[in-house]
Amino acid sequence: METKVLLYGASGHGKVVLDILQAQGVVVNCICDDNPKFSHIHGVPVVPTKEIDWNENYMMLFSIGNNAIRAALAQRYAGPFITAIHPQAVISPHATLGEGTVVMAGVVINTDARVGVHSIINTGATLDHDCVVGDFVHISPGVSLAGNVTIGSATHVGIGACVIQGVTIGKGCTIGAGAVIIRDVPDGAVVVGNPGKIIKYNNTYE
Repeated sequence: METKVLLYGASGHGKVVLDILQAQGVVVNCICDDNPKFSHIHGVPVVPTKEIDWNENYMMLFSIGNNAIRAALAQRYAGPFITAIHPQAVISPHATLGEGTVVMAGVVINTDARVGVHSIINTGATLDHDCVVGDFVHISPGVSLAGNVTIGSATHVGIGACVIQGVTIGKGCTIGAGAVIIRDVPDGAVVVGNPGKIIKYNNTYE
C-alpha cells in the first residue's frame, strides 16, 4: 500500500509546516482539520478530520502550535510520525530530534543537544551545546538557549526569550516574550521580564 503524508492542523502554523516539508521535497497528500476554514492550502486539499479514511497508510505530523493539543493528539493517534526540518536549519550531526518535531528556517541546534517528540523549534531559535528540550515543547522564534539548558515537557518559551547557561526550566511553564532567565524555574511557573520573575502558576500545576 502506498504511503501518504498527512498533516493534522490547517492554521497559519500548518502553512509553515507545509512549506518546510515541500522545501524538503516531501509530497503532502492532504491536511486534516477539525474545523477547516479552507478547501486547499498551497494546492494541498484540506479535509475535515471526520472524513479521513484512517485505513490509508499515513505518515503523520501534527501541524498545531498549541502544546496541549499536540499532546492530546499523540494519545489518540499512534503514528507513524515524520519530522520536518527546514533546509536552512543548521543541526549538528551529534544532535538528536524526536519524532514529530518541527525545526524551522534559521534554527541552529548545536552538538549533543536533544529535542523530544512533537516539539517545535521555531524560526531563528538557537539551542547551544548539550541543551535538552522535552516533549511537546514550543521554542518560539528568536529564542536563545545557552549551553546545558534544560526545558521540561509542555513548556512554551516566548518569542525572543534568552536563557543563560546551565538553567533548568520545569514542565508546563510559560516563559514570556523577551524574558531573560538567569535562574532555575519550577514546574508550571509563568515568568516574565528581565531578569525573569514568576508572576503566577499555570492552573495544571497549582
